[in-house]
Amino acid sequence: MSDRSPQDESVRDDEVRTAEVVAALSLATDLGTGVPLEHGLHSALIATRLGDILGVDRGTQAQAYYTSLLFYVGCTASAKTASEVFAVDNALTKYGVPFRFGSPAQMMAGMSRAVAPPGQPLMVRALQLARGMPALAREFGDIVVTDCDVAQMLTVRLGLPSAVSALFAHASDRWDGRGWPAHTKGEAIPLPMRIAHVARDAAFQRMLGGDEFAARVVHGRAGGAFDPDVAEPFAEHAAEILAFDPRDSAWPETLAAEPPPNLMLKGEAIDQALGAIGDFADLVSPYFVGHSADVAGLAADAGRRCGLDAAQTLDLRRGALVHDVGRVAVPVRIWQDRGPLSPDDWERVRLHAYYTERVLSRSPFLAALAPIAAFHHERLDGSGYHRGTKAAALATPARVLAAADAYHTMTEPRPHRDTLSPARAAGKLGEEVRAGRLDADAVVAVLAAAGQRVPRVRRPAGLTDRESEVVVLLARGLQTKQVARALGISAKTADSHIQNAYRKMGVSTRAGAALFAMQHGLAVWGELPIERAGDRS
Repeated sequence: MSDRSPQDESVRDDEVRTAEVVAALSLATDLGTGVPLEHGLHSALIATRLGDILGVDRGTQAQAYYTSLLFYVGCTASAKTASEVFAVDNALTKYGVPFRFGSPAQMMAGMSRAVAPPGQPLMVRALQLARGMPALAREFGDIVVTDCDVAQMLTVRLGLPSAVSALFAHASDRWDGRGWPAHTKGEAIPLPMRIAHVARDAAFQRMLGGDEFAARVVHGRAGGAFDPDVAEPFAEHAAEILAFDPRDSAWPETLAAEPPPNLMLKGEAIDQALGAIGDFADLVSPYFVGHSADVAGLAADAGRRCGLDAAQTLDLRRGALVHDVGRVAVPVRIWQDRGPLSPDDWERVRLHAYYTERVLSRSPFLAALAPIAAFHHERLDGSGYHRGTKAAALATPARVLAAADAYHTMTEPRPHRDTLSPARAAGKLGEEVRAGRLDADAVVAVLAAAGQRVPRVRRPAGLTDRESEVVVLLARGLQTKQVARALGISAKTADSHIQNAYRKMGVSTRAGAALFAMQHGLAVWGELPIERAGDRS
């Protein structure tokens, strides 16, 4: 099914800074790896400041900047495997990453603690080590290669120069040649990646023990994991390089630190980049692969059927591409769970929509998509999440995305249930409409876009389709004759529909009808006329 139409081209002259989109994705990688939010932003600032001190050329500095932002952009590709090897959530980040650039003995000790975290009974840890270490030995090489491959593929789609994408082949290299998988060493490792190695580790060590601790650790790794000509200047100037105000967000400074010229995404390139973000999120579990792109296509088609114009349809499609980026904040073991979720795990699942909103909210361009993307689990009766938003605050694009996401999810496999047939999923959507949770028009459009037979939709209070249209127009302030003109019917017929609708709704005033329309998801902006000054009859 095509998710494009000729009219889309007329609205594809918009643009956004590449760094704005990349920095938002960097926040998502923070969530996915379990480090504090803005860890990647701080790393990019450290890399840029270190580049200034080293006196590197602008191209090298730019490559180090983008690489530091996206150092863990491949993390979701191996998330499922990591969840099977390591015993607890984020164990690798907590116990392994501090020693990623340490000595071989330190790296082995860190990995052992990640497999069998401290604080557990001796026998439990012994069993975890017996099972986990052989699994780690089998899987580690594939994890490294997978992360690198995915990082290279995603960075190309983000609109970054090919030189940046090529750097990720060296993400696990070390100056001393003890890295993976090629054991590249010394100056054979590109300088931007050598800078990024120091920047990412410095940011992590600073988080663990402060500025002086970070300087000592990085200095101690000079000549080992790190190029001494990069690590030693960092240690010498650490106080200057690590000067951050803990009370302020690093977002504006990180955007301002992008080495010129600022890269821009325009038109179709924006969609490619947002699609890359969606795929990054979907890689977190095999059950989600392709979900975001498929939902975006379905939602865009349904949006056009609902009367959205080209710009609204484009925003809907883009919001759908990134609607599940917050999934990466939820431990993979929860997405893979075959049984009922605990209250705590269910609460984490509910928060993924919140995290989508937070990832998008820093960028002015992406923030405009948040009222669509982050509302895909909201329901008209307020029973959805994470806000519990009700019908009056849910615009048409959000309603369409909610229906498209619900339908497509039901037709996908999940660990706790079988795939529903398209016909069964259509029936389930009809039940959601009758229960007052999903918008009837949005469901009809989604099912039509999916090629499904559209079930008869029961309107609230027994209203007919025509009476529902009349109520919406009344809520917009139109008088009886204006309603008649808008619907192409006589004034007498329009009045008959109005009186029948009033009786069914149990109201007697236009204001009562308007409130009923809002409460039951009938008052949707942008599809029908609204009273304007001077338009009287």
